[in-house]
Amino acid sequence: MPFFSHFCRQLQNKVAAAPKENRFPALDKRKVRVIMIKNENTAKRRSYAAFAEIFHFVFVENHLFSQKPLYFELFKETFPMIGDMKTVLSGVQPSGNLTIGNYLGAIRNFTAFPDEYKRFYCVVDLHAITVRQVPAELRRRPYETLALYMACGLDETKNTLFVQSHVPAHAELGWILDCYTMFGELSRMTQFKDKSSKHSENVNAGLFTYPTLMASDILLYQTDVVPVGIDQKQHLELARNIAERFNQVYGDTFTVPDGYISKDTMKIMSLAEPTAKMSKSDPNPNAVVYILDSKDDIIRKFKKAVTDSEAEVRFSEDKPGVSNLITIYRAFTGKSVEEVEAEFRGCGYGDFKLAVGEACADGLAPVRDEFARLMADKAHLEAVMKAGADEAAYYARKTMSKVRRKIGFVN
Repeated sequence: MPFFSHFCRQLQNKVAAAPKENRFPALDKRKVRVIMIKNENTAKRRSYAAFAEIFHFVFVENHLFSQKPLYFELFKETFPMIGDMKTVLSGVQPSGNLTIGNYLGAIRNFTAFPDEYKRFYCVVDLHAITVRQVPAELRRRPYETLALYMACGLDETKNTLFVQSHVPAHAELGWILDCYTMFGELSRMTQFKDKSSKHSENVNAGLFTYPTLMASDILLYQTDVVPVGIDQKQHLELARNIAERFNQVYGDTFTVPDGYISKDTMKIMSLAEPTAKMSKSDPNPNAVVYILDSKDDIIRKFKKAVTDSEAEVRFSEDKPGVSNLITIYRAFTGKSVEEVEAEFRGCGYGDFKLAVGEACADGLAPVRDEFARLMADKAHLEAVMKAGADEAAYYARKTMSKVRRKIGFVN
């Protein structure tokens, strides 16, 4: 394992240059290897940060930092970025097949964060039960969502991929934060108003406190950056308010997160009603393009997409249907608005819709193929789930220990 040997030598060289009375004892490589086996997901990443985490764990367990402060200074000098890593977190509900809106507006942008970030991506199944779910489907869908994460480019050896309900601290912190969230704040959430009108037969308390659980997801991992869509900015602002309120009462406890909206983030609208966001729960099957749709289905849906009577491919606020198709075409081809308009100048909407459908289907083909391969190996997906939950729980425990102590709970 060349990384392992390299970092051992690097650290030992630093220590060898220290004064003799503070000389670091020989690094017990066997013990480090045992720790690496116990933390298989971390070790497997073989990244600079991963090995820094492992060495840090070994030193803390042996109380070396507390015995000789020089060791800690040497560690920080050898691994300067371990204390400076920023954390990014996001999640997707396992409530049905994901759409190209989920893909283009969120998941595809997750891969934009480099290895200098500690990255957590979860399947938020606790959020999903605010709407009644069929138990057998809810058990299956986390596998599908996790496989889609990986098929869309999230490497499980470089990212922490896990299922929300596998880390009980999410729910525990959610209840605590409920007690520091004002009723008026939650009642102003636009998504609560929207969802309660759509599910008037089941306006439950979980639907109302949903944003507080989302704040728990974020604050539990001391998240610095949250990739958000435009429709999630209100929830992120609430998480910031809760963190600041808690910190004012108890002192520095939570990192106050910032939102991240990539310049490449695109809001994808319904093909049938282009003034409304594309939704996986839309009852009109022709309004939504799913990531796993076949090529024939994708092209058929785009052929039926609502446009207008002008027969001019032009991006404009007064042409929502055509503008939506231009946005989708740009997302899969990388072309600018001007280039798309020039390409289809003088063409009818029929040719334009066909081109958009083919570009979308071809762009999603590798994702569909990789998804099928991953779903055929359930054991691997379960191993990823377990490793991700173990790693997430490690960081969650650190935050919850601090929270409990500050509130006054008996540990």
